[in-house]
Amino acid sequence: MAEQDFPPPAPVVVERRTVDEAESRRANGPDWDRYADEYQATHGAFLGDAGFVWGPEGLTEDDAGVLGDVAGRDVLEVGSGAGQCSRWVRSRGGRAVGLDLSYRQLQHSRRLDEATGVAVPSVLATATALPFADASFDVVFCSFGALQFVADLDVALAEAARVLRPGGRLAFSITHPTRWMFPDDPGPDGLTAVSSYWDRTPYVEVDPTTDEVAYVEHHRTLGDWVALLRAAGFVITDLLEPRWPEHHDRVWGGWSQLRGRLTPGTAIVGADLRG
Repeated sequence: MAEQDFPPPAPVVVERRTVDEAESRRANGPDWDRYADEYQATHGAFLGDAGFVWGPEGLTEDDAGVLGDVAGRDVLEVGSGAGQCSRWVRSRGGRAVGLDLSYRQLQHSRRLDEATGVAVPSVLATATALPFADASFDVVFCSFGALQFVADLDVALAEAARVLRPGGRLAFSITHPTRWMFPDDPGPDGLTAVSSYWDRTPYVEVDPTTDEVAYVEHHRTLGDWVALLRAAGFVITDLLEPRWPEHHDRVWGGWSQLRGRLTPGTAIVGADLRG
């Protein structure tokens, strides 16, 4: 998709307040439907139609190797968007399936299926209620999708464990938990901590015309992630904090070369399900 001009986003009121799973889902599904066209037009070339990028730093799965060998394996991508990562898995012999909360993102996935000739079977669903039988997959992964948008993370991780076979692999990337101390600003103002690292109150955007929640992200500390993964039956094997490449000048939201040289913006976690 060629890049194009999009209207500026509607004004929102930013708050930190408690939001439950139902309200998070009602907000984030329609938000991604509204944003999908702009997201794919802006970031599609960087992601690649059948590429696997773990985050704004540009670290690829080819270099990271967090999933392991996917050839001949059943793989589920949670929060698959347009299916770029799943298409990469299929191009390497894996049987990847995509899942996303946004219907419009899945329409983009269908568009790329047709453009590339690599089709990714995909379903419209949520990470907290995976529509698959127990022990259906060898790998479940999530590249900056789903997990940080759900309130009931314990339920989402339990669902991932349920659909994995014993010894299966879970891998995901998220906004690095330390980044929640700083404003979402790629410039100098984004270098000063303004919030407590231990404040887990969700980041919320509210539509001022309706007073309804329009977007939600949930923050957990690294310790929270370790405890939740352990409770779900996982053993953490990898924690990657990619450094910003020297000549990488892309700005993506609050991610930038200025900030990336000083502090990690992304955390990538790999874990195995105890047999």
